[in-house]
Amino acid sequence: MSFLKINVIKSLFLLSILAFSLNVFSAPHGDELYGRYCSSCHGKDGKGGVGVPLALHSFINSVSDEYLVKTIRHGRPGRIMPAFLSLSDAQVSAIVGHVRGWSDAPAPAEDTTVVKGNAEHGEKLFASHCVQCHGEAGMGGKGTGVTFSRKRELPIIAPALNNTGFLAAASDVMIRDTITLGREGTPMTSMLVAGLSEEDIDDIVSYIRSFEKTAAELEQTLNGAGSESPVIIVDSPYGLDETVENLKQAITDQNFTLIRTDFLEHGLVEEGKENKKQVVLHFCNFGFLFQALSLDPRVGMFLPCRVTVVEKDGKVKISTINPKRLSKLFNNHELDEYCEEMYEAYITLLEDAIL
Repeated sequence: MSFLKINVIKSLFLLSILAFSLNVFSAPHGDELYGRYCSSCHGKDGKGGVGVPLALHSFINSVSDEYLVKTIRHGRPGRIMPAFLSLSDAQVSAIVGHVRGWSDAPAPAEDTTVVKGNAEHGEKLFASHCVQCHGEAGMGGKGTGVTFSRKRELPIIAPALNNTGFLAAASDVMIRDTITLGREGTPMTSMLVAGLSEEDIDDIVSYIRSFEKTAAELEQTLNGAGSESPVIIVDSPYGLDETVENLKQAITDQNFTLIRTDFLEHGLVEEGKENKKQVVLHFCNFGFLFQALSLDPRVGMFLPCRVTVVEKDGKVKISTINPKRLSKLFNNHELDEYCEEMYEAYITLLEDAIL
């Protein structure tokens, strides 16, 4: 064998080793990606929490890999689950592979057959058999599945069917099979066993598919809320101390409990060296707090309420977060009402303090 051929073989061998090494070391690890992006909602072992339980065999054995990929990509607008658009295809596939590992059963094949039924009749059947869990017009069950001191009433909160993310991910056949067979371990029972015919189930599938127009309109409405400023800031005509006292009175008048008044830098600098011109007031309506936390535990990131008063160059400004902006960021339309209520309370407090 010539010297040239030997060198060529050696080069090819080294290149194959290099390619293998790059593949091993650059391949995304599904368990790590799941832990980073998914476990906080779906649980470390996929048993659920804020998000639905993914390790439930009646779920994972009934959905295709395509469904999982589309769910990660599209998310569920307005329903906790965000769209992960920044992940690469390889990363998404790795996460799907990790989730699939919770079952020994092979992934079902994607079936894109269109189910044809009577949507008008399906609407009547939906109202009598599905609304109690999936909500009016398929807007989804209430809450996130997380409770506090009491036992969870349901192992899973019924998903929103009137949702662009769900409708983009779920095929007609998957929806039909879920209705037909139910999901063991959840309140979703077999509608075939409950007495519906296969034709009835096709009618419900057609009605659910008809949500696509209203789901798109809802998503457009949600996306249109991004113009809200993240912070509410107003000027006070009073000095720092008087502004703080005005806020304390306004907090009491609005049926809030003042928890404490502190310097903004407390705990960040050596005690006694805080900037005395920066004050923060902590307050809460505990009934409101509990109701909001019941809808979404992430509300704890910005509750109890806080208002900051800062004096600089002889001018006093009052600032607080804008709950309406946070409502959009949390991707949970159920929070909109609470965030709107909290926004109005903040505006009233600030107006009362500067009048």
